Parts: sequence; C-alpha cells; structure tokens
Amino acid sequence: MSIFGKMTDIFKANVNDMLDRMEDPEKMVKQMIVEMEEGLTKATSSLAKAMANEQSLRKQHAAASEQARQWEEKAGMAMKAGNADLARQTLEKKLSFDGQAKQYETMTAQASVTTAQLRSQLDALKMKLDEARMKQSTLVARSQAAKAQKEFSTAMGTATGSGAFAKFEKMERKIEGMEAEAQAFSEMGGTLPQDDPFAKLEKDQQLEAEMAKLMEKMGQGGV
Repeated sequence: MSIFGKMTDIFKANVNDMLDRMEDPEKMVKQMIVEMEEGLTKATSSLAKAMANEQSLRKQHAAASEQARQWEEKAGMAMKAGNADLARQTLEKKLSFDGQAKQYETMTAQASVTTAQLRSQLDALKMKLDEARMKQSTLVARSQAAKAQKEFSTAMGTATGSGAFAKFEKMERKIEGMEAEAQAFSEMGGTLPQDDPFAKLEKDQQLEAEMAKLMEKMGQGGV
C-alpha cells in the first residue's frame, strides 16, 4: 500500500475515533486538522523523493545514450582509419551503453507513472484538507449549539421535574385549593354558621328595633 493509501486510512480511523470520543469537539477537530497537515507534509516529502528519483533516472538515461553515441562516433572513426578490430571493440561498448540506456528508459517511464499517480493522490489529499479546514468552524459551532441545547434541556428537565419550578407549582396548586375551599364555605353558609349565638343575638336586636319603630308609628297614628 502506498503512503497515500495509508494516509487516507489513518484519516478515516482518526475521524471515527474523534466521533467516538467527543469530550471536547473543538479540541478534537483542531487536533485532526494538525494531524492532516502533518500527514500532508510527509506525503509531499514522499512525492518530492519520487520526483527526484525520476529526474535521476532521466539523467542516467541521457548519459548512457550520450555514451552510446560517442562510442558509435569512435567506431566510425576507427573504420575510416581502416582499423576494423578497434571499430568492433568500440561498437561492443556502444551496444553496452545502448543496453543501459534502454533499461534507464524503462525505469524512467515507470517512475513517471508512479510520480503522476502520487501527484494526483496528493492533490486529492490537499482538497480534503481544504474541505476539512472550511468545515472546521461549522463543526465546532454545531457541536457548541448541540451542547448548549443539551444543557438547556437538562436544566429545564431538572427545574420542571424535582426542582424549584416543580415546588412552586405544587405550592400554587395548594393555595388555589385552600382558596376554593374557603369560597365554597362562604357560598354555602356565609362567613358564620347559622347556629352562631352572636348571629342570633344580632338578629334579635334588629327585630326589637323594628318592633320599637312599629309601636312608635302606631302610637303617633292613634294621637
């Protein structure tokens, strides 16, 4: 597996781990961004090494090709001088460098493909990191909002359950019951029971007063 494949697996594992350990989402998100940046730095370094290796192979291919060309020229010079044996020896060296050049050409082509793949994967990782950076503030804000909502719901549950609000409502209902009971007594029999001696005394006094008024009125009429 390439380093980029390993990097992707590490990112996925870290994200899943972060979701499982959301004690401090803001801190975890920041840590994830740091880890991504560190991984991207390592991946960039690996790509740079691959590019350097490709460049080195290209230079070695060019050098071998140049050596083959030079030995071919020398073989031509030997033939012109009438020295066939020297020309043959020189061509052997030329063929040797041709073989080296061919090997370097094949290796360079393979290195070029590898470098292109790594560069493409690195670009994809950069895009993912940029996306993570853009989502960082949003994720933190969503986490804080969810935490605040949870705390509020917990507080309200405590208050309306066994807290002060519940006690207050219970006392209010008790007072309302006492008021209803008092109102019922008042409507049923007045503020005092009918057999109250003071009520009877007051009624007798009122009756005597009315009798006195009546007698006074009748006396005046008789005169």
